[in-house]
Amino acid sequence: MESILDVALLLLMVAVAFAIARLRNLFTIVMLMGVFSLLSAVLYVLLSAVDVAFTEAAVGAGVSTLLVLGTIALTSERGDYTPEKFKVMPLLIVAATGVVLIYGTLDMPLYGDPDAPANKHVVPRYIEQSGAEIGVPNIVTSVLASYRGFDTLGEVVVIFTAAIGVLVLLGRGHNRWRPGMRAGVGAKREEEEV
Repeated sequence: MESILDVALLLLMVAVAFAIARLRNLFTIVMLMGVFSLLSAVLYVLLSAVDVAFTEAAVGAGVSTLLVLGTIALTSERGDYTPEKFKVMPLLIVAATGVVLIYGTLDMPLYGDPDAPANKHVVPRYIEQSGAEIGVPNIVTSVLASYRGFDTLGEVVVIFTAAIGVLVLLGRGHNRWRPGMRAGVGAKREEEEV
């Protein structure tokens, strides 16, 4: 059942990606990008990566969609269409890269294989020793907070930086704290002084 759902989600993602590549209406493209991110988040949930799914839904479907919609509001809603001749070389480069990537994954262990190299020494150590080393009863919390603390800190810094970038792009940076810097407010003050 899960494999059927995985394949269905992947096929939907491929269909959405082709629709994004073929459309010219920027608003529709942005909405489909949000749909693609939500489909990715659902796929991550099915793969038991709930933390990645949450980040994908928040950043991919939420923040990115809002940023691009804000950009469209400041520009036109239709993209410029310039018909070009079909180029074979980029297609060959992409196909060759895809073949190399697929060939590189042939020797990888199956997903969730308990005999995979990563599962032989790291996972048993986390399960057996995390309670004694960290003192936290939840293994996931101990791994994220202690063993992978710098990784978690990096993710928090990235999300914080993205939030600051959104505030700056929306114009709610330092102008909010110093309203006298705005042109309208400053002009009214000058008129009142005269």
